[in-house]
Formats: sequence, C-alpha cells, structure tokens
Amino acid sequence: MALYTIGEVAQLCDINPVTLRAWQRRYGLLKPQRTDGGHRLFNEADIDRIREIQRWIDTGVQVSKVKTLLCSGTPESLSNWREQQEFVLRLLQEGNINRLRGWLKEHGREYPARTLATQLLIPLRLRLRSPEPALVAMLSLLDGVLINYISGCLTSARKRAGNDALVVGWNIHDTTRLWIEGWIASQHEWRVDVLAHSLTHFRPELFVGQTVLLWCGECPSMIQIQQLAAWREAGHHVHALGI
Repeated sequence: MALYTIGEVAQLCDINPVTLRAWQRRYGLLKPQRTDGGHRLFNEADIDRIREIQRWIDTGVQVSKVKTLLCSGTPESLSNWREQQEFVLRLLQEGNINRLRGWLKEHGREYPARTLATQLLIPLRLRLRSPEPALVAMLSLLDGVLINYISGCLTSARKRAGNDALVVGWNIHDTTRLWIEGWIASQHEWRVDVLAHSLTHFRPELFVGQTVLLWCGECPSMIQIQQLAAWREAGHHVHALGI
C-alpha cells in the first residue's frame, strides 16, 4: 500500500499542511500513521477522507461539524444528489440538450465547481461508463454540454483579476475530466487555458514563462509525485491539480 508524506498529500489535495495538522489535532478528523521519527504518513484511504472533508467544507459545512458527517453523509443530502443524478439522466435519455444546458447553468450559480463535480458530475459520468451504445451516446452528450459550459466559465474568469495558468493533462485519457479540473481551478483565482490533448511525456521546459497546473488523474504515481517536486525545486512553475 502506497504511503505519502504530509507534503505529498498537500500537493495531491491542494491543501496547506498546516490545515491538515489542524484537522488532526484540533478536530480529530484524521489519524495518519507515524514513522519511527514521528513523521506523518497517509495512505489512499486517508486521501479519500481528506477529499471528503473538503467536499463538505465546500458545501458550507463548518469544519467543527464535519466529523459527524464523514463516511456516510446526511441521508437527506445524499438523497438530494442522487435525485439530481436521476434528473440529469432523464434529460440525457430524452436528448433534451436545452434543458440540460439550463440545469447546468442554474446549478453552476448555486454550487462551487468542486462541489458540483464531486457530488454529481463525476459520479454520474462513472455510472455512464459502459460499452453499451446508448450509455456511450449519453456520456458523449453530457461531456459535450459540460465542455461547452466550462469553456464559457473559463472565458468569464479570464476577465477577473488573477494569475494566468495553463491546465495540462499528463498521461491521462479522460479529456472531459481535464476540463472539469480547469473549471475548479478557475474558481481559485486562476485564469486558465486548457491544453486540449494530454501529454504522454511532460517537459516543463516547453512552457517557459508559464504557470502549469498539471492533472495526473485521481491517483498520481509516486514517480509523478517525485518528478513534480523535482521540477518545482528546479524553479519550474508546475503545480498539481486534484479533487
């Protein structure tokens, strides 16, 4: 089982190590392992828990109240998101693109991108992953509407103050997820453009003078994590993305 240092987890989950320590010490939300020297080590389950904590906080829940919601969520909240999934599925089955666009625009105003992606869009896309032709068509329809909507959001975000960045996929196969990650980044004061195709071999020297937000998928390999750290140490402006 892979184990990660607090610094590596901070990069993976886009969170300050100080916050992770507070979640453990003050709120009892985390229970990392320890090395003989007393350094924290986190496994994949810990990372999933951190991301779950982030999702609750993104919905407006106070960190002091998150512990009672972990792992299960409130039945009402889970039921509401499931109902929304079913609603979107019906729109996809009917091929009702205009209502789908309207639904996405409305909910994009009501919820942060991270919350909407984590609670609804990513789980729904997973449900639609199948070789069945009907489901393939529905996923393709959903992805087309998503990318179109996100593109508009990124255009609007570039009109606001912020730092410019290029969102790049490194050895990934889900292009739509790359756009979703770019959308989430745009709500954290980044003005982003998205590199349309994932790179099998990422070379930071090809992006001199640019800040790169790199998406390596849900579970970056240890080699990728180490390489990211080496690039930053060498002075390259490369940051890891992740939900």
